[in-house]
Amino acid sequence: MPIRINPSILAADFVNFESELQRVANADLMHIDIMDNHFVPNLTFGLAMVERLQQVTPKPLDIHLMIDDPDRWAPGYAEAGAFSVTFHAEAARDAVSLARRLRDIGARAGIALKPGTPVEPFLDLLSEFDQVLVMTVEPGFGGQSFMESTMPKLGLLRSAVAKSGLDVWLQVDGGISDKTIGIAAEAGADTFVAGSSVFAAENPAAQIDLLRELARSHAHPHGENA
Repeated sequence: MPIRINPSILAADFVNFESELQRVANADLMHIDIMDNHFVPNLTFGLAMVERLQQVTPKPLDIHLMIDDPDRWAPGYAEAGAFSVTFHAEAARDAVSLARRLRDIGARAGIALKPGTPVEPFLDLLSEFDQVLVMTVEPGFGGQSFMESTMPKLGLLRSAVAKSGLDVWLQVDGGISDKTIGIAAEAGADTFVAGSSVFAAENPAAQIDLLRELARSHAHPHGENA
């Protein structure tokens, strides 16, 4: 099963994004957290920043929209060239229609679930999405502790993906480090967002390699068919 490590630039040095991206150029994708201070109590980047990052990134952009009204705003990120655009189930008015629009533009479409949001309503809709993001912290701030209580969702998703044969990536975001990535991999995740554990490391590139190897060694057996 392919394992993907996507460092979150929320933990990078904001003044030196271009050089920070180069420090993690061995990553699979660059994870960009967009927060609007409404859906979550924090304010980060917007479309103009993503358009500029798109020009200098060594790897494709993985956009995570923690914003209200993604039905209106998400397509702009796909149009800016983002490889993947993930929006929150709790914020979208019509998740399926939005995912289809993102795909039509040319991006992979992802749906994110907060820790308290059940996954069951989406199991029969997996064909509409390219990625499901299971939040392993409450969205809004980096550096939070990993919530192992969210792992059963990954088990349900991994089983559903394996049965369907679909190419749906299962992403986790929040508290992912060398101490927790194995837990998430065993539960079924294949795509891992890591912020502070990467950018706070003395050698961020080496940390990415370590996380990738730890995830690979703990990969869920059903993932071999996913």
